[in-house]
Amino acid sequence: MIDMKIGSVMMAMAWGMLVCSCNSNGKEEGGVVPAGDSTTYSPQSLHQSDFDTTVDGKKVTLYFLKNHQGMEAAFTNYGGRLVGLWVPDKTGRMVDVVVGFKRVADYIRSTEPYFGATIGRYGNRIAKGTFRLNGKKYLLSINNGPNTLHGGKKGFQAVVWDADKKNDSTLVLNYVSPNMEEGFPGNLHVEVTYSLTADNALRCSYLATTDQNTVVNLTNHAFFNLNGEGSGTILNHLLQIDADRYTPIDSTMIPTGVLASVAGTPFDFRAPVKIGARINDKDQQIEFGRGYDHNFVLNDIKGDSMRHAATVMGDQSGIVMNVYTTEPGLQFYSGNFMLGKNTFGDGSKDEYRTAFAMETQHFPDSPNQPNFPSTLLRPGTVYHTTSLYIFSTKK
Repeated sequence: MIDMKIGSVMMAMAWGMLVCSCNSNGKEEGGVVPAGDSTTYSPQSLHQSDFDTTVDGKKVTLYFLKNHQGMEAAFTNYGGRLVGLWVPDKTGRMVDVVVGFKRVADYIRSTEPYFGATIGRYGNRIAKGTFRLNGKKYLLSINNGPNTLHGGKKGFQAVVWDADKKNDSTLVLNYVSPNMEEGFPGNLHVEVTYSLTADNALRCSYLATTDQNTVVNLTNHAFFNLNGEGSGTILNHLLQIDADRYTPIDSTMIPTGVLASVAGTPFDFRAPVKIGARINDKDQQIEFGRGYDHNFVLNDIKGDSMRHAATVMGDQSGIVMNVYTTEPGLQFYSGNFMLGKNTFGDGSKDEYRTAFAMETQHFPDSPNQPNFPSTLLRPGTVYHTTSLYIFSTKK
């Protein structure tokens, strides 16, 4: 397994100094009062009978994974979703660090369709729902203002995947996206393997092949709160992102094509800082995203080797999540569109900024931006990308 790193000795010292200052009561910087009880929410709270159903003629169910360290995860093949992820906090108590529902029916009717979902065919936005490939213009379904988001109106979050639990710690999901589904060309065969490693990592491995030239950008859309589901704001989490640049967006949240420096902006997370420290700055990019909803250009993006993307720490739990990926980008989303309309498994609501997403990916709108890393997949080649979410603790 990859050694976790934060960077230089000065970076480690910065983490230590910030850790000492995080004695928040959950209300600092626009936080909300915790509404649920993550201490009683456990894998035993989930029942397979609440997930056993049929959608589009295919069987839906619930799968549990575990490793020998006590880490556990729950998945459903409806949308290839991560339902729960339990890791130890600084006291050894198991905490669910992703938000989710107790019933598949809640996922189906949720006003937020992406909780924990496997995303495709194209993660993030494509401008005006169109792109050109081999001289042909393709029209996609529009589902986010004037744009296509996360594969269209019925992306991979709304399909039933074929599931094969290989062993206690590994689940393999398969889906064949037919030619022109949501407007994308080619029959796309997708295989996603989710596994829990011996050193408390969630490993996400994506494979895809096609019979026509097409574009692909797969990811997982887990919503994290490292203090536990129902624990309140994420604004006091500490965040560091290994990115000197990011991709600014226009008012419809499409990248302008510029790779801008983070220096001197609210997007500078090169040293650890609270998520909420600059989230309300008078900054056009913050206004366009209603907070953070931007792609960060990860450092050392040449090649497809695994690289460190980000480190996040829960201020109350001491849980640290290190993100590694072979992808060139990381979409950091600070829960700006959470509206308190859905009830999670522990009884809490999806209140404003009570969870965040770290979507490893290629850049948004890459099919229309030739200066971005390509998302083209050709017949005879294999799309393969891997991301790791490694969990540890810091007292």
